[in-house]
Amino acid sequence: MNHTDNGEETVNNSVAYDYDVVEPCNMEDNNSVETVVRLYIHSVICILGLLGNILVIVTYAFYKKAKSMTDVYLLNVAIADMLFVAALPLIIYNEQSGWAMGTVACKVLRGAYSVNLYSGMLLLACISTDRYIAIVQARRSFRLRSLIFSRIICAAVWSLALLLSVPTFVYYERYVPAHSTLGNYYDNYDYNNATTPFDLENTIFLEEEDYVVCNFRFPDNATARQMKILVPSTQMAVGFLLPLLVMGFCYANIIVTLLRAKNFQRHKAVRVVLAVVVVFIICHLPYNVALLYDTVNKFQNLACSHVDATEVAKTVTETVAYLHCCLNPVLYAFIGVKFRNHFRKIVEDVWCIGKRVMNPRRFSRATSEMYVSTVRKSMDGSSTDNASSFTM
Repeated sequence: MNHTDNGEETVNNSVAYDYDVVEPCNMEDNNSVETVVRLYIHSVICILGLLGNILVIVTYAFYKKAKSMTDVYLLNVAIADMLFVAALPLIIYNEQSGWAMGTVACKVLRGAYSVNLYSGMLLLACISTDRYIAIVQARRSFRLRSLIFSRIICAAVWSLALLLSVPTFVYYERYVPAHSTLGNYYDNYDYNNATTPFDLENTIFLEEEDYVVCNFRFPDNATARQMKILVPSTQMAVGFLLPLLVMGFCYANIIVTLLRAKNFQRHKAVRVVLAVVVVFIICHLPYNVALLYDTVNKFQNLACSHVDATEVAKTVTETVAYLHCCLNPVLYAFIGVKFRNHFRKIVEDVWCIGKRVMNPRRFSRATSEMYVSTVRKSMDGSSTDNASSFTM
């Protein structure tokens, strides 16, 4: 079993390249950085991301009907982010303690990560395109911005994301790396010329689960060489560069149109989307720069200091990229007035439901008193606001 410089393995020993025989660098110096980042910071991102995106989904499900293409796109972005942060804790736990789950879970979780990555980025590009049509091509917007058309586009985006994630579903596996202590013990044991039986006593102190990983594993070196370039290149091109170019073109034309019209009231309609795009650039540009550097130098015999620095940079910038999952709902809450009002109604309803569960009799009496008071006020000609409820 051959090992590569990034922990990815091939299962065919018949073909060997230089990058296969070079001993991997010792990454123990990076363990403290990865532990802090992956365990603590990622946990905070998971909590905030789940809370914020669930609020967005609940808002669209019970309080705000998706009436425009932008609403449909933002709802799908929230779903993609929620699925991503929901899978992240399982990935973090298994990476820190050894992959305890099976191969199917390895493929599904890593595949879900890839699908949600592509779909989220492409949907942001769709949002900017929708804003471009609504403002720059206003005359055509009524024909092009139908709900049916938006749902077809979302289905196409999710299908494309699934197609681009096929290598992850196919080549991710659960296995013991050859360069681990346990892997070396098994691989270096000479079964044919052994004069003594397999010594289990020497492996008592080893736990196989501590060495099992979930990573790319290729059938041969040729496939490994191709995929180790193709997968990150596709991620950078489709998952970052393409959405960035689309957003740049659309929002540049939107700004020009707004300046010509001298009507800055229309600018408020795109403030939320524009803020989301800015967050997208700030979050994802550093990671893609680090990923580009790592891809370009994939098969170079770099010093271990450079390899260590690259891995630390990828870990830190990847965490910054994860932030977009929990920052998007915050932007909706602080910038979007309607979202802020809907969130307030959600909090009020959850508070009322909690009081009813904790003290049903008192809640029923208070509700009756409030109903009588409301009837009396209506008889006196007073107007009251309708209470919020879980209705469309």
